[in-house]
Amino acid sequence: MSSYADRLQALREQLKRDRLDGFVVPLTDEHMSEYVGEYAQRLGWLTGFQGSAGTAVVLPQEAAIFTDGRYTLQVRQQVSADSWDYVPVPAVSVADWLGEHAPDGGRIGYDPWLHTRAWVEEARKALAEKGAELVAVAANPIDAVWAEQPAPSDAQLTVQDDATAGKSSAAKRAEIADWLADRKADAVILSALDSIAWAFNVRGDDVSHTPVALAYAIVHSDGTAEFFAAPGKLTDAVRQHLGNAVRVRDRADFAAALASLGDKRVAADPERAVAAIFDSLDAGGARILALRDPVVLAKAIKNSAEISGHRAAQARDGVALVRFLKWFEEEAPQGALTELSAAARLQQFREATGVLKDLSFDTISATGANAAIPHYKVTEESSLPIEPGQLYLVDSGGQYADGTTDVTRVVPVGEPSAEMKDRFTRVLQGHIALATALFPDGTTGAQLDSFARRPLWEIGCDYAHGTGHGVGAYLSVHEGPQRIAQPYYPGGQSLEPLRAGMFLSNEPGYYKAGEYGIRIENLVLVAARDIPGAEQPMLGFETLTLAPIERRLIEPSLMSQGERAWLDAYHQRVLDIVGAQLEGEELRWLEGKCAPIA
Repeated sequence: MSSYADRLQALREQLKRDRLDGFVVPLTDEHMSEYVGEYAQRLGWLTGFQGSAGTAVVLPQEAAIFTDGRYTLQVRQQVSADSWDYVPVPAVSVADWLGEHAPDGGRIGYDPWLHTRAWVEEARKALAEKGAELVAVAANPIDAVWAEQPAPSDAQLTVQDDATAGKSSAAKRAEIADWLADRKADAVILSALDSIAWAFNVRGDDVSHTPVALAYAIVHSDGTAEFFAAPGKLTDAVRQHLGNAVRVRDRADFAAALASLGDKRVAADPERAVAAIFDSLDAGGARILALRDPVVLAKAIKNSAEISGHRAAQARDGVALVRFLKWFEEEAPQGALTELSAAARLQQFREATGVLKDLSFDTISATGANAAIPHYKVTEESSLPIEPGQLYLVDSGGQYADGTTDVTRVVPVGEPSAEMKDRFTRVLQGHIALATALFPDGTTGAQLDSFARRPLWEIGCDYAHGTGHGVGAYLSVHEGPQRIAQPYYPGGQSLEPLRAGMFLSNEPGYYKAGEYGIRIENLVLVAARDIPGAEQPMLGFETLTLAPIERRLIEPSLMSQGERAWLDAYHQRVLDIVGAQLEGEELRWLEGKCAPIA
């Protein structure tokens, strides 16, 4: 296997053959996905970076990798400083960096199937100031030098039944047709994989841990649709499910289909549809309406079937996690566990439910200094032994047909230090502050983010990631448009109003580089709140995750009476729901963990 330095050199040689002076390599696919199939892991293949967000730029004499605060430590561990400069975003954008570093009059290549039109316009403008040119490539040069590049997945689609989905695909398409009619539009392009999965009530196995299929769709104003996927991916059962109103076409026909839309009024999402889609529509003479994909908000506001399914998934997942935490507490002091072996055992507990479809992401199994890397990914090379005196952080989740889970817990191995307990308690206080927040309908996640940070801010500390992300219904564990984060935080804006029915995570943290990391994560449901005398509609959060929060890390003297009351009530609910599924030693262990805080 070639070294990363060899791969960088091979790309530079290919760029010379292509008459290019540089190339931009984002971590995404033709659907602007956060999580991508193996064939699209171009950034990881080129640099060694294993995070879920980043971009690289390769020039003849220099190369840079751009990551946000979640990956400050990780990128330095995984990407060689001998070959790459580390550039922080959003402090420095890729376009701004190109404007400063691209050679005068240079030709900088980009793949139009991997960037939005807005990015293209920004980069083109920055380069123009140096007389440089942004050039769309017909073939990605990394694909030309990546000899072992996997082919896109050929896994077959499956049907998400109407009872679990809560609404038929025909009903969803009818709502999209109504949306089009309101805007006097003829069709809408769906290119986001989770939007397509939700709209057509199908799931797939083309992206690790995210049950989506590589497909595109065009939904027309009469509720009919065209569904583009590679031949062989649709079984007879899926075709029957889609019905006569959905015309199945080869994925390879998609660009030509866009160009054939003529002078129709066509909606396309400027954030989720790549530049090539807009280019193809333009080439065919379509009148483009740059509008957000209508599925995005509909998918984010869960219906009653999706909510009840998620509750069932949480009750099931909670049992698996409790069994793991009990096992870990007994086994870790013996000194035989590693980050990898602990993650494998947790997966076994989830698999023992008998209905686990997949993990919802690679488990973050991190001890000691590795836990200070928020999005750490354990490998054979990085896996550390779990030793006394450390904090062990495990961020994990499961994909079940009725729900997607995501939960983080921290456990001490041996006696935690006073500082560890102080920081953990402050993170818990921030978690509780957000969990108990009441706010007017229309409030954004950006307005709530500081609730979770205040206890850390009071001692001059903080964390370099958002506080909450949306979560899908047996879909992506990271779902928009809802977020709880500082405005314009890396990973997307957090200015979307929160609405009843949305799932989000509540996950403040604290990270001491080189020593330990702390994060407490539960999933929550935005729900209406009936407040006597309220003069406007109000919302709050219902906590959905069911797992004990480690009492050995709590400093009770820091907590208010109200915070203790919340924690005791939460633990009682965990005991009522999860405990009802346990017996014997497991139940007694959970009872101890859920006892009132002294």
